[in-house]
Amino acid sequence: MSNTKKRVLFVSSEMAPFLETESALAIIARNLPQALQERDNEIRILVPRFGVINERRNRLHEVVRLSGINISIDDNDNPLIIKVASIPQTKMQVYFLDNEDYFHRKAVYQDDNGQFFPDNDERTIFFCKGVMETVKKLGWAPDIIHCQGWMTSLVPVYLKTVYKDEPVFRNAKVIYSVYNDEEECLGLDFTRKASLNSIYDKSLECFADGRLQSLHQGAASYADAIVTSCDEAHRCIEKHINAKLVMRHSDEQIGEQYVTFYDQVMSQPG
Repeated sequence: MSNTKKRVLFVSSEMAPFLETESALAIIARNLPQALQERDNEIRILVPRFGVINERRNRLHEVVRLSGINISIDDNDNPLIIKVASIPQTKMQVYFLDNEDYFHRKAVYQDDNGQFFPDNDERTIFFCKGVMETVKKLGWAPDIIHCQGWMTSLVPVYLKTVYKDEPVFRNAKVIYSVYNDEEECLGLDFTRKASLNSIYDKSLECFADGRLQSLHQGAASYADAIVTSCDEAHRCIEKHINAKLVMRHSDEQIGEQYVTFYDQVMSQPG
């Protein structure tokens, strides 16, 4: 096991116990940071503040010094509010990225009829750009940025394009975890909006038609390393792996497994 202390930023679209879900993503997003922190690593966690997250029960409160950023999408300025809460029985804090228009509805991704929200494209863009701006404002330079879930899929491309010259991200390696092969779509206009008027179309062509499968593939193309949790997740991105480091997640000895993997990722040149 490595004795090198690392700064690890976890960016997850779901996290237990704040979301009452049994998804593999939410459970791993809860357990993995604690396993890493218990091995003397420095951890930060950023997640969306979905409206189903009970602020009073979870004791969320606004971090005024981090709030006040506007995230522009299609020339519309969307205020970013940062809230924080602690995970019970741990010393870990979680930062929640909030916006009244995008995250105050009492649902996560779908309406009462099971239909994907039509603005899930902008919610994804808002969250991913909000992550980058929040870390800049924190002034906290991560060694590893570990993204989990399709709503985090733009972080690797933003890191390697729009934010590549930011000092806080200069030495960061990015890992993307794929949990399944989903069929929903964020719409044909997703890549245009995601470009933020500053990324060349060719840089986003791997995100193709806005399908969630394409988001996984695009993130895998830009990530330094990839984690898959099942066969279908691996098949979803296998053509985009090339010579990248790839790890298959296991719930056993989760801390040692990821410490070793992070060491391998950080030892990569470039």
